[in-house]
Amino acid sequence: MLVINDSQTSLNRRQLLTIGGLGMGGLSLSSLLGVKAHAADLSNAVRNKSVIFLFQQGGPSQLETWDPKPDAPDSIRTVCDVIPTSIPGVHCGEYFPKLARLAGQFTIVRNYQTLNGGHNIQPILGPHSLQASIPVHYSRVVGTTHTQTGTPTSAILFPQAVSEEVPRGSARGNLSETGPYGSGYAPFMPGKDGQLQKDMQLSLPRSRFFGDRQALLRKLDKLRRDTDANGQVGALDDLQQQAYDILLGGGVARALDLSQEDPAVLSKYDTSEYATQGSWNSVSRGKAGYYDANASCIGKLLCMARRLCQAGCGFVTVHASYAGVWDMHADGNNLNMTDGMNAIGWSFDHAVAAFIEDIEARGMQDDILLVCCGEMGRTPRLNKRGGRDHWSKLAPLLLYGGGHRSGQVIGQSDPTGSEPTGTPHHQSHLISTIMHTLFDIGQLRLVSGIPPQVLQLGAKPQISGLL
Repeated sequence: MLVINDSQTSLNRRQLLTIGGLGMGGLSLSSLLGVKAHAADLSNAVRNKSVIFLFQQGGPSQLETWDPKPDAPDSIRTVCDVIPTSIPGVHCGEYFPKLARLAGQFTIVRNYQTLNGGHNIQPILGPHSLQASIPVHYSRVVGTTHTQTGTPTSAILFPQAVSEEVPRGSARGNLSETGPYGSGYAPFMPGKDGQLQKDMQLSLPRSRFFGDRQALLRKLDKLRRDTDANGQVGALDDLQQQAYDILLGGGVARALDLSQEDPAVLSKYDTSEYATQGSWNSVSRGKAGYYDANASCIGKLLCMARRLCQAGCGFVTVHASYAGVWDMHADGNNLNMTDGMNAIGWSFDHAVAAFIEDIEARGMQDDILLVCCGEMGRTPRLNKRGGRDHWSKLAPLLLYGGGHRSGQVIGQSDPTGSEPTGTPHHQSHLISTIMHTLFDIGQLRLVSGIPPQVLQLGAKPQISGLL
């Protein structure tokens, strides 16, 4: 946390160069110098694109989302109605009417399997990501902050980023795990445990801070003198500008402030109408408020993610379902398939459709790749309570934007939605697709100092049919 003291205590080097870990933008001298040193080499290797990963933790059902099986036997058949999409002959679950009309803008993958049947945070972090979170690999290459805006190059958005009223939940894993790279490359997490609000508070009153910029300038100039002997003055000029930009409402502060969004646009993202205020209290997740938290926050989280990408963030993980609300065993902790999809399906449809329409209106469909999936799928056979259990052999996957082909279905599953027919796509294919969206891997191989892990991830085959 950056604190401008209202006393005789001086602003020290640690306070200046560390802002909440990555608190208000991951500002650090070493990060900035690293980016500047590699900027020329990376110019041809880093694409001007971003990734938003909407993580559906809990394991969404393939049969009630993008691969319905209305003609399967009663114990397997999709529990909801099935509706046509704008792609001829392609149907989806009834909970996605808005997305059904926009199907020409995205891709459905029906032969994706995670080979993972437990609650965790794969594919974002796991063996296929080489035990470092995917965005950490990205920040390790480009640096932790955008050199012009001071915005973190990666971020994780929990519901607390847009609302202080929602309950705390668990991601069932460390989405900011840095693996071999060191904690300095961890993504920025606004709102995590209320830290955003703390990080954005200055102990010096705003009126006095704005009236005393010269004092801050003198402290920055002293830091300049401290590093002058190492020939880092030019970089420090940039550091000084970034410090001012962040403190005085720079890129990240503006991106996180939804009050600066066009009210008409923000209203289109608003999913609060789907919060049922206790309708799902028959199970513990409902009593804890997790279904309502997901429903009320998912739209604004996607809006904030888009704003972060516009400000220079390259990878945003959106975790509205942080308490595993896509988990639908009907075991007393969570809902059955019908109630569960009613609790979260409509808000997902509204939020993702609003995002796609917003991106299309801005002409940014080639600039941002949206990935929507969970850590696994659900069993084809319904359990005796009307729920579906964990399933590793098939999982739903939706991809939008990033300059990839759209309006198509890739792969197919067997008649019961149990597993892919033909050659399946795995987590490694998805991660490689993400890496190729962010980087020109061929050019990246020519840059010195690139971690072998990054190149290894990009060497895997991509999801076929997207290019």
